[in-house]
Amino acid sequence: MEEQQVIEIERSLRMVAQMIKQKGREILTQFPITPPQFIALQWLSEKGDMTIGDLSGRMYLAFSTTTDLIDRMEKNKLVERVRDQSDRRVVRIHLLNKGKEIIDEVIVQRQDYLKEILHNFSSEDVDSFEKNLRGLYEEMKRSRVKQ
Repeated sequence: MEEQQVIEIERSLRMVAQMIKQKGREILTQFPITPPQFIALQWLSEKGDMTIGDLSGRMYLAFSTTTDLIDRMEKNKLVERVRDQSDRRVVRIHLLNKGKEIIDEVIVQRQDYLKEILHNFSSEDVDSFEKNLRGLYEEMKRSRVKQ
């Protein structure tokens, strides 16, 4: 592998990620949530109930910023605070149906966008692309665990 290939791959991944992010923000304008709220809802959808500390760590936000975010989301009936049954001192953030519906719809629209773009590629190219992206992700996860 040549260094120039690594440079081009990193650049391409960065540009694709930026375009997906931009399209995601366009899609979000149709919904009553902000991009940080979408990210929080996504984490809750994928990982289940979390404490504000867990969520702020995953989002790389200050605890106070995450608390403000959750306050606004709770006011809009996207999430609710729930006391942990085994330790009443612990408060978890729970995703409500309205929040789940918004996440599901945004993701469907993002997938539709990707499907539209991938329509211009052969099925073999799409299969290879998906396999290679999954392999890259798995290798990155393995590498992260080793550190």
